[in-house]
Amino acid sequence: MNATPISSYRLAQKLHPISLLAQLTSRRASGCLRIFTDTAFWSIHLEEGKLTYASYSDKVFERLDNHLRRLSQKIPHLNSATRVQMRLMFEPQPETQPIPYADYQAICWLVEQEHLTPKQATTLIEELAKEVLESFLVLKEGSYEFYPEAAWDELPKFGYLDLRLLVEHCQKELRNRQRVQPAINTGGSSPVFSANKPPQTQTPPQTGQQLTKPEGLEGFDSRGQQFAQPLVRKSLYTIACIDDSQTVLNSIKSFLDENVFAVVTINDPVKALMQILRSKPDLILLDVEMPNLDGYELCSLLRRHSAFKNTPIIMVTGRTGFIDRAKAKMVRSSGYLTKPFNQSDLLKIVFKHLG
Repeated sequence: MNATPISSYRLAQKLHPISLLAQLTSRRASGCLRIFTDTAFWSIHLEEGKLTYASYSDKVFERLDNHLRRLSQKIPHLNSATRVQMRLMFEPQPETQPIPYADYQAICWLVEQEHLTPKQATTLIEELAKEVLESFLVLKEGSYEFYPEAAWDELPKFGYLDLRLLVEHCQKELRNRQRVQPAINTGGSSPVFSANKPPQTQTPPQTGQQLTKPEGLEGFDSRGQQFAQPLVRKSLYTIACIDDSQTVLNSIKSFLDENVFAVVTINDPVKALMQILRSKPDLILLDVEMPNLDGYELCSLLRRHSAFKNTPIIMVTGRTGFIDRAKAKMVRSSGYLTKPFNQSDLLKIVFKHLG
C-alpha cells in the first residue's frame, strides 16, 4: 500500500486518541502520525496499520536508557559504557545539528553493533511504545497531522506491532492505575477502547420525542457549524453505521450523542440489508472497504429497495481519488466522509443531510 497524506489539523482542538488510532488501523495506513500540544509532541509510525515505532519528545534518551538498563540485567553487552557511548553519539546537544529519529537510530546502532538482537530490539520497541501510547491516550486537546516520510522508510524495521492490542493493554494499565490511585486526575477521559466518554445510564427517548437543549450538541447548528446559542427541540434520529471494524463503529457511536441519535452498528455487510430494513434509519454511514461486499455494492443494493431510494447514504472511507468519488456518485451515494475524521466533521455531514 502506498502511503499518501490524509489530512492535516494544525489548530488545537478536542482530541479523541482512540478514535484516531482506530481509523488509521482500519485504513491500514502507512506514515507518521504526529500529535502536538503546547509542551510536547508524539510521533507514531505506522506501516499497513501496524506500529513500527512510537516516540514522545519529553526526556527521550532518559526513558530509552531506563529501558536499556532493565534489559542489561539479561544482556551483558548493554553495560553502562555502551549506553554512555550511545547517548554521546545520538542524543541531541544544543550546539549540534539534531539527528533525524535520533532515538530510533540509536536502537538501529545497538543492533548493528550486536549489542541487541533484532528480536530484543522488537521487545524494546514494544515496551517503549506502551509508555508512549499511555501518555497519548489521556490527551484531551491538541493538533495532529499524518503524512508519509521517505527518510523513515529507508531505516530498518524490527517489528510490526498490533496497534489494537497495544492500545487495549495501555487502557488496562490506565484503569488499574486509576483504581489504585482514584484521587489522581490523569488529565484524560475514561479510557474505554470503544468510546471516549463514560457509559450513559439514561434511557434515550423514543423516536419522535421532542427534546430541549440536547446535551452534547450545544454549539452546532443544523449544518454542524459552531454557534453561540443552544439547539432547541430536536427530534431523535436513527443512524445506521456499517463497517467491518468494531472499533470504528464504537468510535462513531461515541461521537453521536445518545440523547439525539439512536445508533445502530452493523459489522457484517452481508447481513446489513436485513438489519437496516428492521431499523429504518434516517441516515446511513457506509464504509467502502469491507470483505465479501464492498460499500459501493451495498449502496447500489440499498438504492434498488423502495424504502431507501431517498435515505441519505454517506460513504466513509480513506480513499479520496477521482475514481472513488465517481463510483460513489454512480451508486447514488449522498455524500463522502474522509477518514480520519473528528466529531465536528461527522456532525457537519450528518446535519447537512438530515436538514
